Amino acid sequence: MVIEGMSDSMILLKNIVPAAQNNIDTKFILLDKGKTIVEGHNKMCLALVADKTAAVHFQFWGDECDAFDSGDIICLTNGIFSYQHKNLVLRAGKRGKLVKVGEFTMAYVETPNMSEIHWIPDPNNSKKYVQEYVISLVSRIFPPLPSDM
Repeated sequence: MVIEGMSDSMILLKNIVPAAQNNIDTKFILLDKGKTIVEGHNKMCLALVADKTAAVHFQFWGDECDAFDSGDIICLTNGIFSYQHKNLVLRAGKRGKLVKVGEFTMAYVETPNMSEIHWIPDPNNSKKYVQEYVISLVSRIFPPLPSDM
């Protein structure tokens, strides 16, 4: 299946790094979605998404909060992985696009969670980030069920 605007070189979640630019094209399954929060005129919700290599916290905004449910397989184009409200999240941003491409049939892992890693500026290139240490092996926002451990 070819998604309009989707590049042939989708990045795996284990390979994303924080950046202040929209350039992440990837595909993932939505595992869990938190409550929708309304702040003024803005609606947002946090979710746990994953692919076969890693998991990450995903920030949905506005109508995106109601458009996707657990089990949806989603393609993201021009996404961004950055800090939002002190949380490191993957999100579509203003230029990104989310498209549901399937349901339930995708292999995934919940560790490592890329949002649970402490990142620092690369000593050799201040415009890039490198992993310093793992904060938590699993999502602290969406912990696995005891039967999953």
